[in-house]
Amino acid sequence: MTLYINPIRRIPRRRTLDEIMREYDEDYSAELTFPMDVKAESDSFTIKALLPGVHPDDVNIQIVNEIVTISGELRADREEDGSYLLAELPSGKFHRVISLPTPLDSSKVEAELENGILTLRVPKVEEAKPRTIKIKQK
Repeated sequence: MTLYINPIRRIPRRRTLDEIMREYDEDYSAELTFPMDVKAESDSFTIKALLPGVHPDDVNIQIVNEIVTISGELRADREEDGSYLLAELPSGKFHRVISLPTPLDSSKVEAELENGILTLRVPKVEEAKPRTIKIKQK
């Protein structure tokens, strides 16, 4: 069997749905999604979110009671008038809200973004932590 490979032809690039929507609505921006893990521990929660290519200054984290909100923007450095053969790198705003089962202590949260993985360590409030009650004997 002989396989012939043709060089890249100048085929008109197909428009993406995002490009079509931007022509229709100037304020349109597609929301990106990102995967995450939430681990419950005895005194805290650990949240890991996959955010490759996001700069720490472009991430906003808010915690109110038991609600954690992670939002921000991923910016792709693309030339507007560049002639790309393929443009798949994502860009746009992202937003994720998680409701945890117990109230959180937002004053002691630790956040770290390393190698594209955001790690949040969110402690529970003192009232929500499990306690061992010892029974007094008479």
